[in-house]
Amino acid sequence: MASANATEVFNCSVLEFFKIISDYERYPEYLSEVSSCKVLETSGNKKLVEYAVSVIKTFKYTLWMTENEPTSVTWDFAGGDMFKTSSGSWVLKEEAGKTRATYTVEATFKGFVPGPIAKGIIEVNLPNMMSSYHKRVKQLYGR
Repeated sequence: MASANATEVFNCSVLEFFKIISDYERYPEYLSEVSSCKVLETSGNKKLVEYAVSVIKTFKYTLWMTENEPTSVTWDFAGGDMFKTSSGSWVLKEEAGKTRATYTVEATFKGFVPGPIAKGIIEVNLPNMMSSYHKRVKQLYGR
């Protein structure tokens, strides 16, 4: 199993950051590795979201996203061509008018995926992803 986590403080309110992370269809606008993202189904606070991602190679997968506004988004694997399982979360906490966001992801792969490739898909892009979220906050809220 490959896993990664990161915690960052973002210069916006918890609700503002929640709105960014739950606006899946806008991900391709600021997350360079996401080529498309669309909500396929909505059921209460759950959304089935299809991602097309390019990290080392291009692949698609779907996740059931569970939104607990404004404090968390969790996900569970629904299907895809590379992952066998994938789960994770964003947990948001208010910290002096800003948002402390903790991102966690775990995944297993279909078939054999060499360790460095698994690490690349799950972990290596994490700093770039966090940087993209900081830029998005600045773009939307000017902070």
